[in-house]
Amino acid sequence: MTKFYLLTLFFLSSYSLTFGQQWVVKTNLLYDAATSINLGAETRLSDKWTLDVSGNVNPWSFSENRQLKHILLQPEARYWFCGIFNRDFIGIHMHGSIFNTGRLDLPGDIGAKNIQINRYKGWLAGAGVSYGYHWILRKRWSIEATVGVGYAYIEYDRYTLCEDCIQKSGSKHRHYFGPTKLGVSLIYTIK
Repeated sequence: MTKFYLLTLFFLSSYSLTFGQQWVVKTNLLYDAATSINLGAETRLSDKWTLDVSGNVNPWSFSENRQLKHILLQPEARYWFCGIFNRDFIGIHMHGSIFNTGRLDLPGDIGAKNIQINRYKGWLAGAGVSYGYHWILRKRWSIEATVGVGYAYIEYDRYTLCEDCIQKSGSKHRHYFGPTKLGVSLIYTIK
């Protein structure tokens, strides 16, 4: 087993020396606006490929017991048309989340009556494809916009919210097809 670890360490260090590792850290300003703490990191895999891993958490409860609590992890492999961290890219991402949300007044069709009077607690997992564009602002600072669509399997328990009680009213699962990624990220290049 020790030989395996030493061999793995050797390959990782030679990979780093060969490709001149480059790292960026980022925050999605849209998640920030929705009070979700988020952080992403992206690293170079080759001349055209990077690996982006982002995560966010929203631990807050708001007035009148409104919640959008969640933990989300979303890794993505990206192919860059021009060169890494420059102009447009396409990506393949996965996502997984646990959530506890309810009593929300959301805009448009997202704000269905059910989420205003019920709480939903569960998890989701899925995958999708994305397109994005990266603008270099200065030597170490950039902005990136990305949008993605895909699939998610969602499993949840529904709770009816009374004035001074919460009652479980069912368990369900759902197959979702639609937007799975949206971001405008501020990026800092480490190396």
